[in-house]
Amino acid sequence: MSPWKAAHPGDAFDDIDTPALVLDLDAFERNLARMQQALAGSEMRLRPHAKSHKCPDIALRQIELGAVGICCQKVSEAARFVEAGVQDVLITNQVVGAKKVSHVLDMAAHATIGVLVDHPEQVAQFAQATSARKITVDVYIEVDVGMGRCGVDSVDEVIALAQQIKAAPYLRLMGLQCYHGSAQHYRQPEQRQIAIRQASDIAVTIRTALEKLGITVERITGAGTGSVALERDSGVFNEVQSGSYIFMDADYAKNEQGPQDIQFEHALFIKTAVLSRPTATRAVVDAGLKASSVDSGLPIVWKNPGVEYTKASDEHGVLLTAQANDLALGDSVLLVPGHCDPTVNLYDELICIRGGKVEAVWPIAARGAAL
Repeated sequence: MSPWKAAHPGDAFDDIDTPALVLDLDAFERNLARMQQALAGSEMRLRPHAKSHKCPDIALRQIELGAVGICCQKVSEAARFVEAGVQDVLITNQVVGAKKVSHVLDMAAHATIGVLVDHPEQVAQFAQATSARKITVDVYIEVDVGMGRCGVDSVDEVIALAQQIKAAPYLRLMGLQCYHGSAQHYRQPEQRQIAIRQASDIAVTIRTALEKLGITVERITGAGTGSVALERDSGVFNEVQSGSYIFMDADYAKNEQGPQDIQFEHALFIKTAVLSRPTATRAVVDAGLKASSVDSGLPIVWKNPGVEYTKASDEHGVLLTAQANDLALGDSVLLVPGHCDPTVNLYDELICIRGGKVEAVWPIAARGAAL
């Protein structure tokens, strides 16, 4: 952690030290409102994914606007939000090992906690631990609907897991996790439509098989920012886990928008500054690999069409610029990160701006929570 703050509430935007992670509050609030409006009147519950922001201030605002709770990806990440007062958390990951199971139960004593399973051993660990401590945990069976990552891929496996969960007195079977993460970044609308239609068909097949055995499927949860309207309109999903919609990033900007897609806007930026101008066509800024994740591509320069971010090293970002472009030492440049989630994880604080001033500084409290 830096010995100095990049900014304090009341500071002018120009006085924010660099590199800094900056949130445009007006754009952020419009994104929040667009999601709520898009789901209004439908049966869809919003459970936004907090791995995108890792910030309790944001989670509590999402819940205040109508979200039923949040998703987290890690047990230690969830703990930060429960400590901050979030009362309903779904850990969208498999939890394995006595220590992690115990930590989940510690949280479940004070909040509603859900976990995913895709193997009988996971169910057995939770069944034993919850019975010993008499603490209830919500359980969702993860189904591989096309992502090729976690999840079972046969009806028989789902039925066996469901029956095992139902037999455990302190495990509450809530439904199915049917998240197709890859589909979020299929560039063409038709590709996303096909992927979510296939995911929905798989979910219906499994739900029907369970209901024939008298097993209720209360929730089918999934969906992300790139496909949320498709799950909303599917008639199958009843909970969405979109996370990036509050920020957006350069990778999502590459998706071609279809008529049904919800138009979110960029709200998250990296403020960086020019520290070297070695040639007329090259400038170097102080935001490199330790300031912006490049797993989904390099950041893009915001509202400066004559400048392109072309290379990153640990603490340097190289910009190519037209000779006529007047970037001087110390000048500020805003970058849109290629991938918002891992970029947020590089910072301790989110500097919130409105009207050219710092309105608030929010701790990224779950940063680095990897257990």
